[in-house]
Amino acid sequence: MEVNSRRTFFGKLAALAAVVTGGPSLLAQQAPSAAPPAPERRPHGNHVHNGIYYFSGTGSNDGYPKEDHVLVTDPFEKHVTRSMDALKKSLEHAGSSMDDILNMQVFICLPSAEGVTAPVGKARFDAYLDHYKALNKIYGTYFSPGKAPSRAFMAVDWIPGDSLVELVGSALVVNPPSTSSN
Repeated sequence: MEVNSRRTFFGKLAALAAVVTGGPSLLAQQAPSAAPPAPERRPHGNHVHNGIYYFSGTGSNDGYPKEDHVLVTDPFEKHVTRSMDALKKSLEHAGSSMDDILNMQVFICLPSAEGVTAPVGKARFDAYLDHYKALNKIYGTYFSPGKAPSRAFMAVDWIPGDSLVELVGSALVVNPPSTSSN
């Protein structure tokens, strides 16, 4: 069977299915309603769903005032410590902890700023490897022995927010914050 005849066959089959299931009524003119239906809201950023706290995009400047932001030219270790501190604070606010993290993805990048020469070739690989080793030394101090979560580690070209580290993942909420009504 030729490709064109298959397309024709499946096109006719789809048209027949639309007719049988009420396709013409979908195309019929409908009276305008008084108010359009509310769009479905999807959670963005950090949120809790079914007892799991999902965190995304936690970097070295999250939770810090603008006048206290680190720069891409600041030491990598400062970026790691600040990112991990911001994540810890975010988790505690949601009723979780570092030891309750189920999985995490860690993104790192090299500084990209005017006047900073980007390494190439083996020097680039070595720079990422140095960052990986530096991150691991700090990363392990944030978890109880044997409690570090499963993790993926990726090197990328750029991270928003002048951060050299970004953390994404999920954690079990073990102590949900109380909701008070006024």
